[in-house]
Amino acid sequence: MAAKKLIKNGIIVTASDQYEADILIDGETISSIGFNLSSADAEVIDAKGCYIFPGAIDPHTHLDMPFGGTVTKDDFESGTMAAAFGGTTSIIDFCLTEKGRPLQDAIKTWHDKSKDKAVIDYSFHLMIGEMNETVLKELPQVIEKEGITSFKVFMAYKNVFQADDATLFHTLKAAKDLGALVMVHAENGDVIDYLTKEALENGNTDPIYHALTRPPEVEGEATGRAAQLTSLADSQLYVVHVSCAEAVEKIAEARNKGVEIWGETCPQYLALDKTYLEKPNFEGAKYVWSPPLRDKWHQEVLWNALKSGQLQTLGSDQCSFDFEGQKTLGKGDFTKIPNGGPMIEDRVSILFSEGVKKGRISINQFVDIVSTRVAKLFGMFPKKGTISVGADADIVIFDPNHERVISASTHHMAVDYNAFEGMKITGEPVSVLVRGDFVVRDKQFVGKAGNGQYIKRNKYGATSQLKQNQTLSI
Repeated sequence: MAAKKLIKNGIIVTASDQYEADILIDGETISSIGFNLSSADAEVIDAKGCYIFPGAIDPHTHLDMPFGGTVTKDDFESGTMAAAFGGTTSIIDFCLTEKGRPLQDAIKTWHDKSKDKAVIDYSFHLMIGEMNETVLKELPQVIEKEGITSFKVFMAYKNVFQADDATLFHTLKAAKDLGALVMVHAENGDVIDYLTKEALENGNTDPIYHALTRPPEVEGEATGRAAQLTSLADSQLYVVHVSCAEAVEKIAEARNKGVEIWGETCPQYLALDKTYLEKPNFEGAKYVWSPPLRDKWHQEVLWNALKSGQLQTLGSDQCSFDFEGQKTLGKGDFTKIPNGGPMIEDRVSILFSEGVKKGRISINQFVDIVSTRVAKLFGMFPKKGTISVGADADIVIFDPNHERVISASTHHMAVDYNAFEGMKITGEPVSVLVRGDFVVRDKQFVGKAGNGQYIKRNKYGATSQLKQNQTLSI
């Protein structure tokens, strides 16, 4: 049990408020918030000059994940440690299934991967690659026993993860009845397959062709198709890693018609662009992930969508592979470059620095995007995602004025490069608590592998949440 702690002199920021107050933590939860609080047996923590945010929640990570003949470099220990340094106190990782095998087998595999490793709290999404009577019978138990209330369907990666439209539609119908949120990787896998084969036949093998064979139109088309199917099923949809104007347009169009659809973008799409894939000496491979990076003008479209509420969350899509020995597997054939990048550590700081500091979003929107809205959408609110009495004491003490340069030489991920190398940002977590215990204290790791707890999540819509047609008042 965590010892009592009293955080004083900081400015508390939630999705709706900003005020100066003290926070008393008793055990794992916040016991009181007020002015001039005192507690004889509590350790006093001075947060002067800092913001106090609810712990950030990363809704999109791939730790210890097999892909393309290799495995992601960061596992549940290094990945969650890096997340904690970045101000993230909970993650939701993707549990990959295999056709013809029980869903429970895949879930057990992911429990085994994370057991005694995570330093912060964690949960799972479940991939759905096929939909039949066997799968349908398993789903209620997955929700009730495991607390997994979100299902991922891939519309891309033909002959690997891609599901057909019937599977997506059936999943949407089932999720409506079961109280689950369907997530889609929205790219037209069939068209990508055609364009990829064409590129290779023409001898176009460099990393830039990863982007050129996955143009924004294939993301926009798949997003629009998924939105239409969601409307037809009268269900709910969450579009992961939105990268381009074409997809934003389809999400906004559907939301304006009353479809219950939500959109996530990622820091890489807000801060990097397609030219990174053209770096010499095969370094462009460091920036190969899907959807690919876009022309720079898409960035402002994404920022405006976050500001206007047409996109609501920021995932990292953490999926790290070393440049040497993993990314280099694709030399001479861009299709063999493992897709993914190291994003988990810098997600929160980049949004603060590029968003709040540059006036693109308000500080309340920032908290909503990295924490509160995720907690509401994925059945973790109000235990997670806010600073209130009774909530878990997942707290980030954040210095808004500290300037630093992002670099692989100082990051805490296990991977050998940083996608944001050399980027100057303002704002950094100083101390991070998970359920009342320090994981990072004064920028030093003090956590312990295995202290992270598995989160069983509530059904979609079961917790208090903002309906999609309501906007955050700021």
